Amino acid sequence: MGFNEYLKGELEYTGILVKELAQITGIPKQTLDKYLLSNGSMPPADNAVAIATALGVSVEYLVTGKKQQNEKSAKPFLSPEMRSIADHIEPLTREERKIVENVVKELVQLLGTPFVKTAEFTLLQRIFLQLFR
Repeated sequence: MGFNEYLKGELEYTGILVKELAQITGIPKQTLDKYLLSNGSMPPADNAVAIATALGVSVEYLVTGKKQQNEKSAKPFLSPEMRSIADHIEPLTREERKIVENVVKELVQLLGTPFVKTAEFTLLQRIFLQLFR
């Protein structure tokens, strides 16, 4: 993954449109569109800093996908996908979180185990089979 993929992920997670990011950063939308292409160019440092600041992440994250080594935070650094999951789980009670944790553990185990029957099942069907066996 590269800058374009990390930028796409952050835009999706934050819900910010490219035209909105252009307004926030002062970077033309066409320039941002070029950064988002799969073979897109890497922005100059000043643009990368403006983009990272607007999205609330570090430039290092947008370039490498890794948290800055000297960055200290109360919460562990999470990818956009993991932050989205955490955002949904955060408001739950402790007991509800424990249930979600157990379901996730079962899901991970289920997804790692080949299904022996010949019929193809959707993920949802496999989850129900696992939960009600």
